[in-house]
Amino acid sequence: MSAPLLIWVVLLHWATSGDFVRGGRTWQHCTDLRPLDILSEVVPTGGLARGMRVFQVQGVRGFQLAASRPRALGFPASRLFIHCDRFPEEFSIIVTLRVLGVPAKERAGGWQTRVTFHNVSLSDNQWHTLVLAVSGQSFSLTVDCSVPKDLLVETPFPASLSVKRASFYLGNRRRRKGVFTGLLRQLVLLPGADATPRVCTAMNFKEATLSVPTVLQDVPAKPASNEVLKYPYETDTKVTLGSRPPCTKQEKAQFWFNASRRGLYLCNGSAWISLLEVKQRLDYVEEYQSLVTNSETMGVEVFTIPKVGLFAATANRYTPPGSAIYKWTDGKFVPYQNIPTYQAQSWKYFTIGKKIFLAVANFEQNDRGQEFSVIYKWSRRKEKFITYQRITTHSARDWEAFVIEGEAFLAVVNHREGNNHNIDSVIYRWNPRTGLFETNQTIPTSGAYDWEFFTIGPYSFLAVANTFNGTSTKIYSHIYIWLSGSFQLFQSILTFGAADWEVFRIGDRVFLAVANSHSYDSGMPAPSNFYAINSSIYELNITAQMFVKFQDLLTYSALDWEFFSVGDDSFLVVANSFDGFTFSVNSIIYRWQGYEGFVAAHHLPTVGCRDWEAFHTAEGSYLLYSSAKEPLSKVLKLKTT
Repeated sequence: MSAPLLIWVVLLHWATSGDFVRGGRTWQHCTDLRPLDILSEVVPTGGLARGMRVFQVQGVRGFQLAASRPRALGFPASRLFIHCDRFPEEFSIIVTLRVLGVPAKERAGGWQTRVTFHNVSLSDNQWHTLVLAVSGQSFSLTVDCSVPKDLLVETPFPASLSVKRASFYLGNRRRRKGVFTGLLRQLVLLPGADATPRVCTAMNFKEATLSVPTVLQDVPAKPASNEVLKYPYETDTKVTLGSRPPCTKQEKAQFWFNASRRGLYLCNGSAWISLLEVKQRLDYVEEYQSLVTNSETMGVEVFTIPKVGLFAATANRYTPPGSAIYKWTDGKFVPYQNIPTYQAQSWKYFTIGKKIFLAVANFEQNDRGQEFSVIYKWSRRKEKFITYQRITTHSARDWEAFVIEGEAFLAVVNHREGNNHNIDSVIYRWNPRTGLFETNQTIPTSGAYDWEFFTIGPYSFLAVANTFNGTSTKIYSHIYIWLSGSFQLFQSILTFGAADWEVFRIGDRVFLAVANSHSYDSGMPAPSNFYAINSSIYELNITAQMFVKFQDLLTYSALDWEFFSVGDDSFLVVANSFDGFTFSVNSIIYRWQGYEGFVAAHHLPTVGCRDWEAFHTAEGSYLLYSSAKEPLSKVLKLKTT
């Protein structure tokens, strides 16, 4: 948008009964060098002029001019020019406004020279402060205290312009154009000087002020006794429901109501500030839905496709009828799509740009004796997942997707090839040119079960859970760090049939929990119970630059950890699958107790529990567990107080 000389376009213009006065007194002989607040002149004491309303937008108040007649908001120039009847030869006009649309072009009247500043963008629904400084042939426009735009014109501004019997008309855009439709906060005429140094001293340049009417100032007059506010005003404040919306300068002074937490938050321009929040506490867990699955379920992945909904993908053991995807509908998971899989172990949902993918880890060969895992892509047209890329794998257990330095990666866990458990697992890199994942790095693993990617500051890590080396489950699992374009060994931790790593943060502390499944060594005497074994939680020690053991918890063939929060409380739930005698064994929710570490809080009856997933909807918080021993998974609802 170009910005024509503001006097003539959207802000004001004056009517005179005569032309320029070329003789007589000049402005230098006048003494009215004070700021002349034009807006305040049209605001009656104790109220508002007819046709004016006060609106608050983005935390700032301004006038909306709603007069049906453009000349309604006018006043004689003599109210401003008390001791002088000449318009100043040198002056500044300061205006703070919010433009709702681009003003139409119009011809200037009286003084026949048009001064236009090009490439000045005002119609972005934001507040802007402009300073127009005029001195003879020199015109300078400063927008939001940025670098001024300067122009020199052939015809200078009149040296002596009479304002006798003249009037100012606020917001008048001439007969055919009506009143300026945006919001005005400040309109000041400063004779004899460039106002830029006086205005551009505030931190918020878009709302820099020289003189603002009382009704528009930030703090309204306090009512006396039962009196209503002296200056009632309206606001475009909105209350947003649902998931956490963005909080930027655009949303400043807006509210967000979090129904699940029953909390009200105010955006301060950068973060949501809690005004009212009910601190939820986990009271108990109840069975919410029994989800009948195609067969026993080795893993489950819960994910949300934007503008489509919440889904759960189950990795089912048997080939026919394969694995299933369920959609959350009317508060329940219902079947949505079936996908052929071959002893599927897990799913991984991830995105690359606008592309949505779902990768399955197949453990067995297909009907043709081929062994591969498959990446599926979401088709927006068909609204289902379709085959995208097949990748050769060896008894794949898990996929992990991550991004490092803007590049997308996908890592697969290869468990064994035939009877050989000591094989390479592979990290693939996304090639944006071909649109495919290509081998980037191989890492030696031993009967691996799980990858876990995480970042700490600028560093990226990848932890592998090694389970069995062919003779023993008492082997080292490894943590790798990304350095110079590849993963390099960072730390080795002794584990016992490790099946899962779970990284989580509590405050500034970083933890890493391992699920140990069983203790077996062909060269050692058998323990009394292979499966009753400690799983461990490690904490990052910044000084030592390594993870050190924080706590041991007795588990029973643990296969998975899941971290989740309720209100201010943090929890870990473990998937206990077998106690040496039965698969009907309690899985346990541990509550974070600070100095005491994690303490058992809830015992949950499960059967062959293989995987846990925590998820949230507008109705509340839930846990979903998969059973590797029966075709039935369960959704549990977290009841809070």
